Amino acid sequence: MTTDWHTLNSEPGLKTLYVKAATRRKITGTTLPDLGYHCWVNVDPKHLEAYRKVCGFADNGLLPPTYPHILAFALQMQLLTAKAFPFPLLGLIHLNNRIRILRPMGGVHRVRVSVKVQNLQPHAKGATFNLVTTLDDQLGPLWEAESQMLCRGVKLEGEPAEEAFASTLLLTEVAHWKAPADIGRRYAKVSGDYNPIHLSAISAKLFGFPSAIAHGLWNKARTLAALSEHLPTANVEIAVQFRKPVRLPSEVTLMSSAAGSSGDFQLMGVGDLEHMAGQWRPVA
Repeated sequence: MTTDWHTLNSEPGLKTLYVKAATRRKITGTTLPDLGYHCWVNVDPKHLEAYRKVCGFADNGLLPPTYPHILAFALQMQLLTAKAFPFPLLGLIHLNNRIRILRPMGGVHRVRVSVKVQNLQPHAKGATFNLVTTLDDQLGPLWEAESQMLCRGVKLEGEPAEEAFASTLLLTEVAHWKAPADIGRRYAKVSGDYNPIHLSAISAKLFGFPSAIAHGLWNKARTLAALSEHLPTANVEIAVQFRKPVRLPSEVTLMSSAAGSSGDFQLMGVGDLEHMAGQWRPVA
């Protein structure tokens, strides 16, 4: 599939995009558009510091490994609310996320963000696709990510295939923290992701959730902050599968193992409830 790239002169405004998202509730097709967007984005030091504070990252002079998602969020919204995109944004479920840090992300002030969608596949509950995001600086490729998203109710031919992580290492407890009732609102403020399921019990119930749930990418960011002493700063791929949501407020325990340049981890809740499973490996 050849991507029809469009270059934007500035980041799109989120307010307009949220209005578009709120007014689109129907599935309009079963084909992904050959559409992609480029945009140069500046790193705001104050915003970066606010993100570090919410997610628990220390200031080590590098962009946190999950921060490029924040730089790309408006462009992702632009793509997922485009008329050619066939699925409603509200209701999409983030199943897994994979990032690759190709070079150390120090001294990064301006990047070119690129987003596109690909790999539409049948799923037991609908269909999945990959939201692909890349960051380049003046020297070339810096960071890339794939987020697998599920749209319920889409009917595609074929057999669904699901990936599962199999940990081969013994995991031990390395951290424990609380996910407070307001973390969804606090993370929304720095990420721009104001999905109602994260903001309050009242708004979450409108979408079938008994309580607000933490953003999946906050869970991943908070986990990587806790593992920062073990993670390589470059040439590393960090993948997670989101399992059961973290209901707010809640307490979670991080289990992990590290073996040189590789490691596995799990984010566990009360009663051995698995919220997230992940691993890091050298980039192949």
